[in-house]
Parts: sequence; structure tokens; C-alpha cells
Amino acid sequence: MPLQNRVTPTGDIIATPHRGMFTGNRGIIHDPATKTLLRKRWASPAWLTCVCDFRGRRRQVMGGRSWTELFFLDEATAFAAGHRPCFYCRRDDANRFRAAWEAGNRVANILAPEIDAVLHRERLAHGKKRLHPMPMQLKKLPDGAMLHEGEESFLIARGRALVWSPAGYRQARSALGDAMLLTPPSTLRAFSAGYRPALHESAAKPVG
Repeated sequence: MPLQNRVTPTGDIIATPHRGMFTGNRGIIHDPATKTLLRKRWASPAWLTCVCDFRGRRRQVMGGRSWTELFFLDEATAFAAGHRPCFYCRRDDANRFRAAWEAGNRVANILAPEIDAVLHRERLAHGKKRLHPMPMQLKKLPDGAMLHEGEESFLIARGRALVWSPAGYRQARSALGDAMLLTPPSTLRAFSAGYRPALHESAAKPVG
């Protein structure tokens, strides 16, 4: 049985055999004896997105009292859930994101904990995923933005909406009329300022 450690764009953590492109964490939120999640879904406001392969290090997933290994289909999914690049294993990406975040949000000399504080306000509302009004027309949203409508999440890529699934993306069958923004607004502004999140290969060749 797969472990419950895969993050969806809404920030939920599910069990699926699909691992995805990135790992990351929200602190320690599992019991290593049973390799199951605790009731809490975060233990730190620093929600990170990390590389799966770093300097040849090997970890036993959910096997110790270290951070809980979570997995994401791609970087757009991680951003939508409220995560950001790790400054340790992804320093170059993290610095590029910080520079774009500063430009998009019109601030300077921002520190990682300050970004985390903003993201924490934007990703949660009363303990649940916070949805935001659409800030612009769908066709004007930057690549990597993610939306939610009904029971599904959607990626925006090249001006079109693609349906998210744990295995990848597929073509949306209908127009989005009442979609809400999943990606935190401050992160979206970083996208508009030039940061391009890494997308799953299915975003270029969606099914259906």
C-alpha cells in the first residue's frame, strides 16, 4: 500500500503510487513507528519544495523522527498548495523565486521567514485551504497558476486550462466559469514577474 504522502494542489495529503517530480516538507507530521500521518497537517510555517535527489543522500521515507517526506506532481502543484523552493537543496531556484517575489510584490531585501508568513496567511483559512478570487482573466494568468472549480484543480499553461490528477494533466472538457485561485496571490505575482515553475511533462502533451 502506498504511504499517505502525496500533496494535491488544494494542499491535501493523499495516498497514491505516483511520486512526482519534487519532494518537500512541512516539518514533522508523521509517526515513524506506523509510517502514518498525525492529525496535524503542518508543524512549521516553512512549507518547502525540495529536489528528490540531493548529493546522493538516501532517506527512508517516514522512517525517522526527521521531517516528513511529502511528494508533488510538479512545482506548480507545490506552489498551489502553498510551498516554496528550499534554500538548502534548491538555492538557485529559491533565490530566483525570492527575486521574482520581491519584484512582483514590490518589496526589497525580503527574508525567507517573511515570505513564509505571507504564504501562511494566503494558503489557509480556519485550518483549511484558502481560495482566492481570480485577479485577472484566465487567458492572462501566467503559466503555472492553478485554479479550483467544483471538485477539480486546473493548471494554466499557455493560456489553456488542464485538469490535474496524481498521474498528470489532461485536457479540460469545458470552460471554467466560477473558478477560484489556488496559487497564493503573492506567488502568482512572482510568476508574473518572471519565475517559471517546473511543470510535469504531461502539461506539454495532455491526455484527452
